[in-house]
Amino acid sequence: MAEVVCLISLLVSPESALTASSFWFSQEPADQSVVRGQTVILSCVVFNYSGIVQWTKDGLALGIGEDLQAWPRYRVLRVQELGQYNLEILSADLSDDSLYECQAPDAALRSRRAKLTVLIPPDDPVIDGGPEVLLNAGESYNLSCVSRGAKPPSTIEWFKDGLPVDGAASTTEVLPDRKRVTTRSYLPIQPVDTDTGRNYSCVATNHAIPTGKSTTVTLNVHHQPTVTLSIEPRSVLEGERVTFTCQAHANPPIMGYRWAKGGVVLQGARESVFTTKADHSFFTEPVSCLVFNAVGKTNVSILVDVHFGPILLVEPQPKTVDVDSDVSLNCKWAGNPPLTLTWFKKGSNMVLSNSNQLYLKSVSQADAGQYVCKAIVPRIGVGETEVTLTVNGPPIISSDPVQYAARGERGEVKCYIASTPPPDKIVWAWKENVWEKEKGTLLERYTVEQSKSSAEGGGVLSTLTINNVMESDFLSTYNCTAWNSFGPGTMIITLEETEDVPVGIIAGSTVGSTILLFIFLLVLVLIFYRQRKGSRRGVTLGKPDIKVETINKETHSLEEDSGSVSTASRMVKAMYSPFKDDIELKSDLRSDTLDTRQEYDLKDPTNGYYNVRASTHDEGRPASRSTVHYSDYRSPAGTPGGACYDPRPPSRLSHISYAQFNTFTRGASDFPGDCSLLDSTSQLAYDNYGYPSHYQTYRMGFAPSTPSGSETGLGKYGSSTRFSYTSQHSDYSHSRHTQRMQTHV
Repeated sequence: MAEVVCLISLLVSPESALTASSFWFSQEPADQSVVRGQTVILSCVVFNYSGIVQWTKDGLALGIGEDLQAWPRYRVLRVQELGQYNLEILSADLSDDSLYECQAPDAALRSRRAKLTVLIPPDDPVIDGGPEVLLNAGESYNLSCVSRGAKPPSTIEWFKDGLPVDGAASTTEVLPDRKRVTTRSYLPIQPVDTDTGRNYSCVATNHAIPTGKSTTVTLNVHHQPTVTLSIEPRSVLEGERVTFTCQAHANPPIMGYRWAKGGVVLQGARESVFTTKADHSFFTEPVSCLVFNAVGKTNVSILVDVHFGPILLVEPQPKTVDVDSDVSLNCKWAGNPPLTLTWFKKGSNMVLSNSNQLYLKSVSQADAGQYVCKAIVPRIGVGETEVTLTVNGPPIISSDPVQYAARGERGEVKCYIASTPPPDKIVWAWKENVWEKEKGTLLERYTVEQSKSSAEGGGVLSTLTINNVMESDFLSTYNCTAWNSFGPGTMIITLEETEDVPVGIIAGSTVGSTILLFIFLLVLVLIFYRQRKGSRRGVTLGKPDIKVETINKETHSLEEDSGSVSTASRMVKAMYSPFKDDIELKSDLRSDTLDTRQEYDLKDPTNGYYNVRASTHDEGRPASRSTVHYSDYRSPAGTPGGACYDPRPPSRLSHISYAQFNTFTRGASDFPGDCSLLDSTSQLAYDNYGYPSHYQTYRMGFAPSTPSGSETGLGKYGSSTRFSYTSQHSDYSHSRHTQRMQTHV
C-alpha cells in the first residue's frame, strides 16, 4: 500500500515525493521478552527526521511527547540529533504484553509491529497431602504437584532423595486471563515398607525462572509386620528341645504375637520367642508365628528338621492340558536327614526339577506321559510317586515318509495317527482321488481300512490298500490328513517300487557260498594234517606185542570192499591224495620196533590194552593206500544191551589224535547189528540234512559189508541209510591196494 501511495504522490506532486523519500527508519522496534517487574526498552530511530513521533499499543496511540501522562510507567527517550525515539516501560506487567508500533506522521512512516512478551514465573509448587504423605505399603499412589499462574507454562520435574525420577505425566489449564497457565504433574509410585522417611520433591521451571521453584514431601508408609522366623538348633532328634524366634518390625508398632502348630493355636505362647520339645510331627506340621498391628497381620511358618524317613505330604494330581499351555505339578515330601527331591519323566534319567513344583512351559504333545517325583533320604530310605500328564493337541502322524510296494502286487500305504483326543476325521488324497471315511467313498483298486493300534499309547492306523500296483501309483504322492478339535495333522507319503532279486541269483549265491565254505574247511583240514604229519614223521609207538601188517589185495577185492568203506574214509583219503607217498608205511614199520620211550618219553596210550599186529605182503603196485578196519568191537560178555565196544582207557593222546586212529574207517561189519553211530533222533544225524537227489549217497556210519563179488553201486543202501551227504569222487575209488590195521584186544 505504501508503494501505491508513493506512486500517486509522484504523479501529483514530484516535490513532495522527493521530500518524503529522504526519511526512513534506521532502527525499528524488535520482538522482546521481559520478566514481570523488569524494565524494557523498544527501539525506534528515524533517519534525518526531527518531527513528531508517537507510539501505539495494540493500535492505540499512547500520546505525543516524552512524558506520556496516561501511562505513568511509559516514557519516550528522545535524542533528536540522532533521530532516536525509544519507548521505555518500567516494571513490566502482564498488561504490557502487547504489540507496539513507532510512527512518524510528518514523514508518513510506520514501523513494523513489535511483540512484547511478559514472562511470569510460576507460583510456588504444591504437592497434595504434604508435607507428610501417609501411604500403605503395596498400594499404588499418584503424587500430585501443582504449579499455577506461569507464563509460559511451567515444566515440572520429580526427584526422590535428590535423584531424578522418570515416569511422570502432566496436564495444563489456561487461566481466565488467557495468558497464564496452571500445570499439574502426577508421579505414580508403589511404596514398600522401607520407603518410610523418603523425600519426594517437585521442581517447576519456565523461562521466567530457569532455576525453578520446588517443594518437598516425606513419605510415611504404613505396613503390616515384616516377620523372620528362625529355629535353634536347626536339626534336632525327636524329644529334644527347640527354640523358635519371631523377629518382626512394623509401622505402626506391633500389637501382639500368636503361635500355632499345624494350624492349631498354641495356648500360652504370646511372646516373640517360643520353646518346646520336638517330635516327628514338627517336620510335617509347621510351626507358625502370627504378628499383627493396626494395618494388618503377617503369619510365617517353619518346619523342624526332625530325623525320620520320607513321608509324602502332597501327592501330585494328574492333569490334562492343551498343547502350548503352561502346567505345574506339585509334590511334597518330608524326611530327615534332608532329602533330595527330583522330578523326571518316566523312562528318562534327566532331572527336570529339584523343588516341590515341576513347572513345564508351553508343553507339547511329546511332554505327555508319566512323571516321577522321587525323594531320597540319605541312610534312611527312598520314596517316589508318579503322576500322569495328558496333553491335548492336533493329530501326530508318525508313518514312514517313503514306503514300498511291488508292481503288480498288492501294496499298502500306512498312516499311523496318534493324538489326544482321537482324530475325528481322516482323509486320504492322491492324484485326483480323495477318500473320506464319513463319505464312505470307494474307489476302484483302492480300499481304506482303519484300526486301533496295539502300540503303547494307542492311536489309529489307517491303511490305504492298492490292488494290482501300477506304474502310475509310484508317480503320485499320498496325503494322509487327520483332524481333531485342535486342528489337522498331515504327512506326505511317497510310494517306491521294490526291486525283486531273481530266484536264480539267490540260489546261485547260496550254492557259491556253500562251495566256498567247503573249500575253506578242506584247506583247514589239509593244513592241520600237514602240521600233524610233520610232528609224527619217523615216530613209531613201541610195544613188544604191537605189529603192523600190510596186506595187498587183488583189484577185485578192493573194489568189492569199497562199498563197505565209510564215506568219511573216502574223504580222508581224498584229502591225503596229494601226500600218498608220505602215507606209505616206511621201512621203519617193517623193522624192529623202536622203543620210543627213550627218544620221546612217550607211553603206549592204551597201556597194552590193544595188541596190534602188522604184516606186509609186498606185491608190485604203482601206489598204495591204507584202509583201517576195526572188527573186534563187541559188548562185554554177559552184558546184554551193553556198549558195542569197550571204553577208551586213559590216554595222553588228544581227542583229535585218538579220533584219527579210531573213527573214520570203521565198517558196519565190525559192530553188532543193534549198534549205530548215532541215534536216529539225534540232531547230528547226517540224514537230517537234505542234498540233491542226483548225487550218490554214501553211508557215513556202519553199513553192512558188501557181498563178495557184488557190483552193487555205492548208492545201494540209499533208502535205508541214516547218514548221507554229497561227496566229490576221489581217485582212490580205483586204488588197487588197501592197507589194513587189525587191532585185537
